[in-house]
Amino acid sequence: SAENQLARVAPRLVKAADSEQLQEALGLRMEQGARLIEDIESALEEMEQTPGRKKNVAAEGLINDLREHVQEIASGPALDAVMIGGIQKTEHYCIAAWGTSRALAEALGIESVVKSMERALEEGKALDQQLTALAEQEITPALLAEEDAEDATEEEEEAEQSSGRSRRAGS
Repeated sequence: SAENQLARVAPRLVKAADSEQLQEALGLRMEQGARLIEDIESALEEMEQTPGRKKNVAAEGLINDLREHVQEIASGPALDAVMIGGIQKTEHYCIAAWGTSRALAEALGIESVVKSMERALEEGKALDQQLTALAEQEITPALLAEEDAEDATEEEEEAEQSSGRSRRAGS
């Protein structure tokens, strides 16, 4: 399932995150995901069903994309920004699935699944809002400050090179 696939990659994401707040949000998401997996397994037992396909191809694509970014981008605000986007894409996919599952469980009168999916929806939406706020308040400003510092360093280097050329030309 998407939740199991996300659970396998989440510890690597926590380690790759530069922002402590992002690490904490991912840690909380891991706890919520573990609880949701338990709820789903209990609901399947209650309904005397077994899980369908073990691999969710759509979630796998989103997670693999995120994993590639983690491998390609150096740790820091740029990676944190990309990770937030990737995590939110995956979370939005999960939110859609949880909403559908809740509606089906409600139609079938399976209250335990309704409650689990409602909790997952609330937590998923809260995580999405938390990640957006984190991106707006911490990650993007840090990324812009990093970019400004790089621009200033480049300008200093250009000025030094230009100054060195003009001293040589005057000799």
